[in-house]
Amino acid sequence: MATLARPKKRPVLPDAGSVERYAKLTREGLFKLTEAEQTWHQRYRYLQANGYLLRPRYAPGWKPSWINTNDDPLFCEDSVTLRYYQVIDATRLSDKKLVAIKSFFTDRQEMHIAQFLASVQDSRNHTVPILEILPDPTDPQRALMVMPYLRPCNDPEFSTIGDVVEFLDQTIDGLVFMHAHNIAHRDVAVANIMMDARALYPQGHHPMQIGYSPDVLHPVTPLPRAGRDVKYYYIDFGLSSRFPPGTSTLVIGDVGRAYVPELSDTVPYDAFKVDIFSLGDLFLQEFEQKYNNVEFLAALIEPMVQKQPALRPTAELVLREWTKIRATLNESRLRWRLVPKNEAPLERVVNDTVAVAWEGVYRLKKFVAP
Repeated sequence: MATLARPKKRPVLPDAGSVERYAKLTREGLFKLTEAEQTWHQRYRYLQANGYLLRPRYAPGWKPSWINTNDDPLFCEDSVTLRYYQVIDATRLSDKKLVAIKSFFTDRQEMHIAQFLASVQDSRNHTVPILEILPDPTDPQRALMVMPYLRPCNDPEFSTIGDVVEFLDQTIDGLVFMHAHNIAHRDVAVANIMMDARALYPQGHHPMQIGYSPDVLHPVTPLPRAGRDVKYYYIDFGLSSRFPPGTSTLVIGDVGRAYVPELSDTVPYDAFKVDIFSLGDLFLQEFEQKYNNVEFLAALIEPMVQKQPALRPTAELVLREWTKIRATLNESRLRWRLVPKNEAPLERVVNDTVAVAWEGVYRLKKFVAP
């Protein structure tokens, strides 16, 4: 269960010396807005007028909330800085939902591809929704893309085989969808697949300090993924390519986060085959190399990560193979915990015993249910 061990009040610094030390560091600029944050600070009123509220740190006239107090700045929400300069979190005023706002150049293909994908109504569509695109108020070469706030797909970690199966269901469907519309992502990586994890954190979490409550006063513990509505989305189409029907899908460029054998700045390669390799390599690193009891993935992954692009399947063939494999997994197996390869023998015995006990409880509940 998600538990919130709330302290009675904000933690304070232990002594006068600590208070003065942090006061001095604050005066010297340790907590001041970074250059990137200044950019968002300048757009605070514009975004507010368009229905999006940035955190208090970025408000005009902001002063650190801990000044002239003995509050520990590390537990003050307005001390939390941005992680990525081009993306900021905000609250949509109409419904109080968290959103992410990305600044991007309008002369690149990212906006057009993202807008097109978001416009297609299809159950296989696992590309990030685009809520709105606002013109940048000061830079005509840029615009602001508003999207739902999403969390890294592997934080919290996957815990059951069913978690992995659901992830593969959605990411393979999403790749089939993009390729069916002649779009190659070209940067498929774990960092570019995120999730709507609101079902795991019913009381929310801080958008930057994601292991903490919205007020950053205490750690938060997620609910299990199993049985909850967790959606995975491909993000970041800055390197993506869209091909007119019937045209070549060969591209050049040593781009993307993942290692792919054929990437080259001079020798053309098939962009779709790169996506296949990248997704297969993600499955390999995130699951097959980490856990003992996902051996059923080998038959799916091996052809996807062939060094010769011509030997790799299409996205449709990947889906077809995955459908066959998935059909062999019964409901009980989906509930079984993932067994880390680095798990100590004694720890494994204890964890397996607990898992067996929970499976027994589950079956008993089903047996006695009216």
